[in-house]
Amino acid sequence: MSIVLEARGLRKTYLGGDGSPIDVLAGVDLSVSRGEFVAIMGASGAGKSTLLHLLGALDAPTAGEVLLDGEPYASRSAAELAALRNARIGFVFQFHHLLREFNARENVMLPLLIAGADDVEAGGRADALLESVGLSARRLHLPTQLSGGEQQRVAVARALANAPAIVLADEPSGNLDHAHSENLHGIFAGLARDFQTALVVVTHNRHLADRADRLLSMEGGLLVPAVRAEIPA
Repeated sequence: MSIVLEARGLRKTYLGGDGSPIDVLAGVDLSVSRGEFVAIMGASGAGKSTLLHLLGALDAPTAGEVLLDGEPYASRSAAELAALRNARIGFVFQFHHLLREFNARENVMLPLLIAGADDVEAGGRADALLESVGLSARRLHLPTQLSGGEQQRVAVARALANAPAIVLADEPSGNLDHAHSENLHGIFAGLARDFQTALVVVTHNRHLADRADRLLSMEGGLLVPAVRAEIPA
């Protein structure tokens, strides 16, 4: 299958309070193919979220490069990267970040409208995506009228609005109870396959990680293969 996202030798260094360098990422290599679900686990503070921010063009590496569909981020201007994030990369975070004054349908429509779609096109796409996550009957509800799990499913639908090449998720079920987490995990399990997008999920949840096609662990600033049975619960 074709490679959608590739990271080569990613390094990220911050300065500590005493001015000494702290290496968070120490040369990460990663490639993700279309339709592939990759889960990344690791201890808190290991650099998982930092890596996701670099993969999503939300931050720039100290060294190394990220390529989407073969094109490096470094060759693009800030405006081009912003357009790329809206059109080609979907994001799902631990907290859904829905706009409270807009209903579920309008929240999903927003990325499409920003990209230039008209109301009819955006509305039709939003309706289809909300149906795919089981929320057709709730599409006109405001976020405050939805459960935490429902709000996160709206966030997943929104991430898919522009048919992105890749979806990046950071602890997507970290703020949900067990029942809502399992519902969301089921959606993620079929997302890459059903929508033919690449999917990278950072998670501490073993049940979600076990559904991935490929499982990696962040250790010492590097990504290493992880055997499912060896991942701590």
